[in-house]
Amino acid sequence: MKTVSIILFAIIVFGFDQTSFCQPNPVNTAGKFEPTWQSLKEYQAPEWFRNAKFGIWAHWGPQCQPEQGDWYARFMYDEGNEAYKWHVANYGHPSKVGFKEVINDWKAQNWDPEKLVALYKRTGAQYFFAMANHHDNLDLWNSKYQSWNTVSVGPKKDIVAGWARAARNNNLPFGLSVHASHTWTWLETSQRADKNGPLAGVPYDGNITKNEGKGTWWEGLDPQELYAQNHPLSKGSENIYSLWNQWSWDNGASIPSAEYCDKFYKRTIDLIDQFNPDLLYFDDTVLPLYPVSDVGLKIAAYYYNHNISTHQGKLEGVLFGKVLNDEQKKCMVWDVERGAPEQIQPLAWQTCTCIGDWHYKRSIYENGQYKSAREVVHMLVDIVSKNGNLLLNIPVRGDGSIDDKEVAILEGIAAWMNVNSESIFDTRPWHTFGEGPSIEASNPVNAQGFNEGKVKLTASDIRFNKKGDILYATVMGNPPDKIMIKSLRKDKARIRHIEMLGSKERLSWKQYADKLIIEKPKFVSNDIAIVFKIQMK
Repeated sequence: MKTVSIILFAIIVFGFDQTSFCQPNPVNTAGKFEPTWQSLKEYQAPEWFRNAKFGIWAHWGPQCQPEQGDWYARFMYDEGNEAYKWHVANYGHPSKVGFKEVINDWKAQNWDPEKLVALYKRTGAQYFFAMANHHDNLDLWNSKYQSWNTVSVGPKKDIVAGWARAARNNNLPFGLSVHASHTWTWLETSQRADKNGPLAGVPYDGNITKNEGKGTWWEGLDPQELYAQNHPLSKGSENIYSLWNQWSWDNGASIPSAEYCDKFYKRTIDLIDQFNPDLLYFDDTVLPLYPVSDVGLKIAAYYYNHNISTHQGKLEGVLFGKVLNDEQKKCMVWDVERGAPEQIQPLAWQTCTCIGDWHYKRSIYENGQYKSAREVVHMLVDIVSKNGNLLLNIPVRGDGSIDDKEVAILEGIAAWMNVNSESIFDTRPWHTFGEGPSIEASNPVNAQGFNEGKVKLTASDIRFNKKGDILYATVMGNPPDKIMIKSLRKDKARIRHIEMLGSKERLSWKQYADKLIIEKPKFVSNDIAIVFKIQMK
């Protein structure tokens, strides 16, 4: 009590900010980059990433085991939630059987990373991402600083190492996504108890301790190292949606301790040191634990310096952040979740999205609710026209396999790529990204993204990009009649030759004062998106 009184006195008298309680120990970030925004502004996205355009992501962890979709570990502790009901019916009540038991149930028995990554490469992916940890706080590698990792529990396998070998065996740059900085608030639901029924008032297992593990499968492990719930709840935490307004550690969010921040730092540095990822993604506003801690800045500087030291003095790594301002976009690559900006961006950026839920959800498979190959290709073409890349998650089942419908979608993307990939890879934006009715509709990015699917692309929409003196005009579908392109009127473009990718048919076309008209070919290479390769004078 004496220590607490002293801290409270200091806050009152000296006006200490809450951020002072979330500062880790000083660290060494020796190298070109320092953990400051001014220093990080020297970053430039490498050309290989700007050329790559398309990556595939395995957003895979223990929350895929129940096959109930995203954020299972949070929602299973929300009385009345569908995830809660399913958990009670299939595992038991969360006061007795918590998320740690889901981890124990996850064996990944059918996981074949070589087979999956080879399929993703054949689909057209130019880089591959794996998840290193999620908000559930389980490290998916042989982590030096987190006892709850997949080598010691669950699959008893080094998941990240398996993915890394497969990516490099297939000559794909390897990325890792890190999500665990938010466990502190994200798993606060595990501190709850039922309000109704026979177990009303009986606490869930969020506050269980190491001493209670004697004689159990997890004996010797500390559940608090996993759940990180030995702290006061955030303001309004009884509302399952309150976290949405506290993602930036504001609006009453419980502020993590210095020990928590320091451990997150060490875990992430260990990950970088062990796997030397070519790409590093954080599911955070700006950077992990920002702005209540400088951990994210220190990790960013360390990552860049480490990448330089392993690439003959050249920075080839890519670091992603969400909800960035214009200055922060100079320091790393802007990631937009499930969406895209409305205009060409001056700097490289990326959309991350999924064909279904982030974590595998069986009902999406059963109800045929995946994005189609057509939808994915349309997204890719639109994103590339605006100077972006697409990172696409293919949900993986708990056993480590993907389903037949997912394979069919990948095959559909591969078929389109086999004909049209030259219009995607190694390209750059034209002076305008496109034309057509979709451009007339306002569809701004909302915070971290979430504007995809609100505007449908049709065969009346066209997207552009270029490679040298070649312009690619992609028509988003199979046009019913001749193709009219207003952006290529006679006074704006001098055209030497036009062909359609995937066909040797001689095309009939003519430029007018206000448009280019291409007569519809007798043969159309596909009904997803046809690409006209236009040689400019």
